[in-house]
Amino acid sequence: MAGYTPQIVFEDNHLLIISKAAGDLVQGDKTGDTSLIDHLKAYIKQRDHKPGNVFLGLTHRLDRPTTGLVIFAKTSKALSRMNEKFKKRQIHKIYWAIVPKLPPGTPTEATLRHYLLKNPKTNRVTVYQHPGNKAQEAILHYNLLTQLDNYAALEIELETGRSHQIRAQLSKIGLPIKGDLKYGSPRSNTDGSIHLHARLVQFTHPVTKEQITVTAPAPIHYAIWQAVEQKV
Repeated sequence: MAGYTPQIVFEDNHLLIISKAAGDLVQGDKTGDTSLIDHLKAYIKQRDHKPGNVFLGLTHRLDRPTTGLVIFAKTSKALSRMNEKFKKRQIHKIYWAIVPKLPPGTPTEATLRHYLLKNPKTNRVTVYQHPGNKAQEAILHYNLLTQLDNYAALEIELETGRSHQIRAQLSKIGLPIKGDLKYGSPRSNTDGSIHLHARLVQFTHPVTKEQITVTAPAPIHYAIWQAVEQKV
């Protein structure tokens, strides 16, 4: 990401919200690749001519092959307050996902409740129908945005924020996200992305108390996202 310029969708003295591209690594991991947070610190340091270190705190994660909104805190006060909001489920988040066309009889809107257990060695989540095995409850709500020729676009509202939650739960009901080989898609996308997009976040600002609503356009260089944007 040499010469990295982020797609900033909201910024003030306390928060920075960007729309990330597929492949951007939000936080450092075992790959050793430069993370988004490091690129953003370097970008802000240069843009704002800051002589010292730039503070930037990550309030939540977004899987590397996923696109869309990521919220960063620019002050320690904002970070602690945003962390508390996420813990108390006070951040409203909407995702879009491309999945196989819904089979006849599949509800066009539903609530999914499962129990997820992550294997840190494989970085994969197992989905259970019933509690047990230290699995964590996972709840999401989906509704059909539009049907395409071979796919469907779903709008998803998270009630809990578990690792790989949307990917694993949709796969469990036979609707793996397009390109998501890890959770049952038959083919990968050529760029390694998956068709899961963090579309909207809404919350009360941790400092100013204003109501913040931010939307990220779907990545229009994918023809299938163009088709969805045109239909909704």
